[in-house]
Amino acid sequence: MAMQFYASPEQIMRDRSEFARKNIARGRPVAVLSYEGGVLFVAETPPLTTLHKVSEIYDRIGFAAVGRYNEFENLRAAGVRMADLRGYSYDRRDVTARALANAYAQTLGAIFSEQGKPFEVELCVAEVGATPEQDEFYRLTYDGSVQDEPNFMAMGGHADTIAAGLRAGHRPDMPLADALRLAVSALGSVGAEGGQPRTLAADQLEVAVLDRRRSGRTFRRITGAALTSLLESAPAAAPSSEAAPAASEAPPEPGTPAGETPPEPSPTRDDTGA
Repeated sequence: MAMQFYASPEQIMRDRSEFARKNIARGRPVAVLSYEGGVLFVAETPPLTTLHKVSEIYDRIGFAAVGRYNEFENLRAAGVRMADLRGYSYDRRDVTARALANAYAQTLGAIFSEQGKPFEVELCVAEVGATPEQDEFYRLTYDGSVQDEPNFMAMGGHADTIAAGLRAGHRPDMPLADALRLAVSALGSVGAEGGQPRTLAADQLEVAVLDRRRSGRTFRRITGAALTSLLESAPAAAPSSEAAPAASEAPPEPGTPAGETPPEPSPTRDDTGA
């Protein structure tokens, strides 16, 4: 009789975690961050793809994911059904990102502990608030762990390096164009041969926002000419610390004693408009 090999529960969970992390790290990254007008999602995708990694869940809630598409698409569809049912049964204001994150955490945790293969996914559930300080970001991992992220987060391959790039340049009050350039720069900071930076074109990006100025459904995608225009727009100029001297501080005219201003010339016909 063949003997069955024994594996401790700790070893089984460790192997499942390693399997899921390794496959998630192969995926193209996603960055999510707050900006002055809402929440911005930027995902790197293959050119001309029709498969979305960023989607709408409900009025003020968005969804982003990395990993196996069929697995996180099933989770997205389940989240949409749950949100619709809760909003119809109670009130639309009762649908929150926190409730969805808890439901996803329970589902992923049960799959990780009970099934032979865990889901190879990492999720972000984001809700836009009235101000950037009220935006909510929830990160959900393959084992059902949930984390509340402040202001920005990165998922997928080289997530730590991308998050460091976002942390270095992020401001909650930055305009959309600056936030988009920061996210694209962080996503392109790694991934080339030898870990060198890359340049990401508009057809390699999936971009969407939750617009806090909108009422009702706030999710909208940015594609085509609008995306290209945002990527090519010049960064906002920082205010100069050395302002030009005011007229009252202009140097005195030759022959004027120190501390006195020269007399103003009397108005002529052209000055008075007569």
